[in-house]
Amino acid sequence: MSNELQRAAYSVLLPAVAGLELDDTVRRYLRRGGISILLGETRNEYLARSMSLERRRSETHAHFTRIVEDASACAGAPLLVAVDQELGGIQRLHRLVPGMPSADELKTFSSEDIEARSCEMASSARVMGINLFLAPIVDVVTGSNPWLHNRHLGPDPAEVSRVACAFIRGVQRAGVIATAKHFPGHYQAEHDPAVARASVPGVMEDLKEGLQVFRQVIAAGVQAIMPGPAVFPALDPLQSASTSETIIGLLRDDLAFDGLIISDDLDAVSILRDNSITYTAVAALKAGAHLLLVSSESGLDKIAQAIVDAVEAGQLDRQQLLNASGKVRKIAEASRAQVESGLYVSYPIPGGHLTRRVTL
Repeated sequence: MSNELQRAAYSVLLPAVAGLELDDTVRRYLRRGGISILLGETRNEYLARSMSLERRRSETHAHFTRIVEDASACAGAPLLVAVDQELGGIQRLHRLVPGMPSADELKTFSSEDIEARSCEMASSARVMGINLFLAPIVDVVTGSNPWLHNRHLGPDPAEVSRVACAFIRGVQRAGVIATAKHFPGHYQAEHDPAVARASVPGVMEDLKEGLQVFRQVIAAGVQAIMPGPAVFPALDPLQSASTSETIIGLLRDDLAFDGLIISDDLDAVSILRDNSITYTAVAALKAGAHLLLVSSESGLDKIAQAIVDAVEAGQLDRQQLLNASGKVRKIAEASRAQVESGLYVSYPIPGGHLTRRVTL
């Protein structure tokens, strides 16, 4: 395995860790070229749409700061540190950052107020070293969708776009990358794609409202987009959105998005579709994803080796891998440079707010 290809293969992985400690597997991943981690949640927390009582009682700002510093030391390079911090959905940072109104309450807030609150919330996260939100959810949900229950912003595309764009502007003003998900818009899905195969029915006409929201968030400057885990027969009857060259091509070419493309969780049943995680990782890269979300327990070394093997066997274009790696590194370095150039953020303390310069 060439060192250049090895480092590139590790750098396109985004491993999710459920706790705030790095195990030997993740440390090795970082030392071998990895530059991204997702500070995630457990399956029970995901289903509850809430962090556990024990986590909310015990976790502090210092725990997050410590793991970011530890990971940065292992990598020896600028990092992307991600969390799920959704509007009205999964909020990994719970009480540690200023709260946001519920999805229903947001309807009564002006776009300016949403942007200001989002900036304040993201500023608090940035102080802890977090620079990537896997949010907002911009699926315009008009039918049954248990997967996005209590997570989405509603059925009105104009309102979804208004709230999401304000959130994106505020979050990115604070120096945190926002990720609009889940392209091309899962307006309906009968099953939870994490545990079952899921598809979004209908013809291309049914996707138009959802696609328009993505056009709006791209115009607002969103820096990352996540294709979803379901199959869209109207676009590609065989591959999930996260592994479909057609669907990612629609995002890149038709919608002219040139930012970071992050796959949904490749361990999801609906993305795997009875294939191995290694096969699926290569398929997502071939389709055009830059960063692959996987569990830290899914075999990071095995996945990286499979990516290198695919390049050496001519199954994955070498330059495509290097371009994806370069995209991830460039965004991580830009985030670090923004901080080093003097990013000042404000976060709440008893009796007021504290403004400080962020240094990582």
